[in-house]
Amino acid sequence: MARTEKGDPGEQSRSRRERILDAAFSTFAGRGYRDASMDDIAAAAETSKGGVYFHFSTKESIFRELMRTTADKLVAKVERSVGAETDPIAQAEIAIRTVLATFAGHRTMARLLFLDVIGAGRVFQAEANALHERFALLIQGYLDQAVADGVIPPTDTRVTSIAWFGALNEVVGRWLQADQPGRLEDAYPTLRATLLRSVGVPEAHIERLPAPAAPGTFPEVQR
Repeated sequence: MARTEKGDPGEQSRSRRERILDAAFSTFAGRGYRDASMDDIAAAAETSKGGVYFHFSTKESIFRELMRTTADKLVAKVERSVGAETDPIAQAEIAIRTVLATFAGHRTMARLLFLDVIGAGRVFQAEANALHERFALLIQGYLDQAVADGVIPPTDTRVTSIAWFGALNEVVGRWLQADQPGRLEDAYPTLRATLLRSVGVPEAHIERLPAPAAPGTFPEVQR
């Protein structure tokens, strides 16, 4: 049965739209993008199919909006996590750690962003590429500052940031596709050391950075 809402019409509309996105996220995660239908999403959102179409013309438009809003929340989380840190290398390391921690705590989010988009077609792959580019640019900014501060030697920070996020992408992708996946956070200490050493961060500087999170302590982050 469709849910009825009372109150300010504008707030009702925003609330219904967010509920539809939450329902779509759960539906895509449970059934996969290809097998999920607008009827499934409407039922999960406890609204009518017409209510879904009022906000989103197609299943594809819902999926694209989900990718964007999820990316917005993840970027905001990264920015909050690095907000109190002034060391650019620590900022870059915290950014990578935050993304990995988020995926470790929410496998369905990772699957949606990394795997389902592969089967959704070229348009959605372009959305995924834009998301990855967004995070690579965050990393590049921190690395640019590290070069300017003399913390690391001059390097092509553009290529390096792409390589860093590519390494993260590969670790997460293999974890998602493993038949018996271990804990994603267990890969972090090695990934962290590899990335930091790849740009010439001195060992003494690495030792001064906050210690990696202990296994099992990465938080779960909802969409």
